[in-house]
Amino acid sequence: QVQLVESGGGLVQAGGSLRLSCAASGRTLIGYTMGWFRQAPGKEREFVATISWSGDPAYADSMKGRFTISRDNAKSTVYLQIDTLKPEDTAVYYCAADRWVPGLSRTGMKEYAYWGQGTQVTVSS
Repeated sequence: QVQLVESGGGLVQAGGSLRLSCAASGRTLIGYTMGWFRQAPGKEREFVATISWSGDPAYADSMKGRFTISRDNAKSTVYLQIDTLKPEDTAVYYCAADRWVPGLSRTGMKEYAYWGQGTQVTVSS
């Protein structure tokens, strides 16, 4: 069982930056692929980024450039840096985890067994 807790969300002005954190409680994240998803009001949850346990990132095409995923396995924490925030980035951001499988880049919701509760990001114009 992997318990994930996101933090770092908040209300920011357009053009600002945020760094979201996702910490695993009680266990290491070594051997796990981690992902970030987001869900805007009235929309489906969408993939943002993923990172393998060894640190290889992958992004949704629409997220390339302003989003940076990283991890610190020693701290059992994954991060999502969001730069040049836009109002359309307003959403609940979720992190997710599942065991790393060689060659598998987990980009779909169904590919993750463990989820955090989400952290709200609100961007004002």
